[in-house]
Amino acid sequence: MMNSHFDYELPPHLIAQQPTAQRDAARLMVLQRSAGEIAHRVFRDLPDLLNPGDLLVLNDTRVLPARLIGHREKTGGKWEGLFLRETPEGFWELLTQTKGKPEIGEAFVTEPGKLRLILRGRVDGHWLMLPDPTGPAEELLTKHGQIPLPPYIRKGRAGEEDRVRYQTVYARADGSVAAPTAGLHFTPELFERLRERGIAWIYVTLHVGLGTFEPIRDEVAKHVMHHEWAVVPETTVEVIRECKARGKRVVGVGTTATRALESAAKDGDLRAWQGETNLFIQPPYSFKVIDGLITNFHLPRTTLLLLVGACAGIELLQRAYTTAVAMEYRFYSYGDAMLIL
Repeated sequence: MMNSHFDYELPPHLIAQQPTAQRDAARLMVLQRSAGEIAHRVFRDLPDLLNPGDLLVLNDTRVLPARLIGHREKTGGKWEGLFLRETPEGFWELLTQTKGKPEIGEAFVTEPGKLRLILRGRVDGHWLMLPDPTGPAEELLTKHGQIPLPPYIRKGRAGEEDRVRYQTVYARADGSVAAPTAGLHFTPELFERLRERGIAWIYVTLHVGLGTFEPIRDEVAKHVMHHEWAVVPETTVEVIRECKARGKRVVGVGTTATRALESAAKDGDLRAWQGETNLFIQPPYSFKVIDGLITNFHLPRTTLLLLVGACAGIELLQRAYTTAVAMEYRFYSYGDAMLIL
């Protein structure tokens, strides 16, 4: 398999800079694998495209306001950081940008809010910083941080509305630095219509990390997959087993929910599980849990696109992306969606 199988040319104006006015008004490309057919709908049509008894599995992670902007207290120079995690010792691990090489003990101040972060060390190219005042990371980031939009959306500059729109309506588990974007199209009204049609849903958690955007720069076989933390609860496993016992379909909502499920079933049998996963799903891959997939349109040469290719098949995926460009679908995080059945 060649990296070029997952490359394509995208006119810049097709990269969505804003979400649709209504979440479920995004376009929805429908791929029927058995017939090799492509159809075009709207996301709010989803209940009509699934069968009663089918089950959706969603990722309930919540995006942290992980982007911090400020200055060096000593020199006034500009500084920017992205919160990655909190260590057991209470330090914040950040990916940072500033001029020069600050010394250990130097302080940085966020704007607005005036949170001080003191440099205490470095690890793997990241900084270890101690917040002042101390407190739960989620609370401090909510007060002092910004939503970390990917750089292809307004150069990463988020507005106040992105705190709502770059978040699923069912987000509840803090921990991601990027949204599980397939879930951004769901609304309470759409969930009600799914319920009325007899379509259920259940949750897993996978905290999306920066590695999700990392392109495959070398041969696919040499790519080192990033790690992400995930949880598949026992209740989710039981509901999935019941669904399959009835002969109904399990549809993963997004590549992240799918990776969590397939990681929990990598030994062949789906079990409750939690931990870090670096599962690299690529063609050919035999899915053990999902029977269908809802996903957005992804960047070329990324592991996300390879996962979708493993589900749809390379030939159908290539036709779908060629069609999406020709019909001017909106791409990436705030863009349109695809349903693979």
